Amino acid sequence: MATATGLRQGANPWLLTFEPGGRLDAAVLRLGDPADPGQCGRFATEVAALRVADDHQLPAARLIATDLDGSVAGELAVLTTALPGHSRIPSVASVERLEGLGAAAAALQAVPLAPRAALPRRTRSISDVDFAAQRREKGTTALLTAAEERLAQLSAPTGPTVFVHGDLWFGNTLWSGDRCTGLVDWDCAGAGSPGIDLGGARFDAALMFGLPAAEQVRKGWQRAAGRRAERLAYWDVVAASGTLADMAFCVPALHDQGRSDLDAGLLGRRRDAFVGAALSRLDADG
Repeated sequence: MATATGLRQGANPWLLTFEPGGRLDAAVLRLGDPADPGQCGRFATEVAALRVADDHQLPAARLIATDLDGSVAGELAVLTTALPGHSRIPSVASVERLEGLGAAAAALQAVPLAPRAALPRRTRSISDVDFAAQRREKGTTALLTAAEERLAQLSAPTGPTVFVHGDLWFGNTLWSGDRCTGLVDWDCAGAGSPGIDLGGARFDAALMFGLPAAEQVRKGWQRAAGRRAERLAYWDVVAASGTLADMAFCVPALHDQGRSDLDAGLLGRRRDAFVGAALSRLDADG
């Protein structure tokens, strides 16, 4: 006998809790529509990423069973172990937690990875969503337009690719106190620059806690990586460009993680402060 608890706004994926005495105490079941090519691709990426994470002893769930075409379960299905900890985001973050997010990103950049079918080359976070196109349709701001234009003038950093999570924010991390116990939701993973995850983590910290929090993430990354982060301003602008003018689009997910104090207005001001600071550093940052 098992009970099921929705982990994202009360729904899929599901935390399955079993009666004591069995092989498992808990597992996580993610379901999807096999008729949706996009979902099929994301499930294949999730499975491939979890295998890479397992090979390199990264803090991620372990695969138990998969059905990537729905032939067995009638739906796309991935069953994994359940990790300890929770993803709720505090209203105030300790230095240890902020640096821990940076260290989690640094652990990924230590894994060299060439692009492959299920883990393609990534150039930004959440690469299957065209935020620029949505801004053209729904409206944008002068600052976001300036950021987009500056990125178009610059060459993307080159070099060997590494394993990237592709959607690294506090809602996709699990914590026990101030210790990061795992990363979840790997469906945007792939091969790319370390700056993708570092920029994404810095941007999220700035949204959640204000601009100074981003520097603590950088410090944690550099301490764990043992080197200086490169082209940081560029990757900050890339990260912040993955938004819409109206930040209301991300409010439900943040409220679901316990941050009911955040609204579209505050998030927009924090986003703009982050973009403005990054743009001012772009030329000096190389």
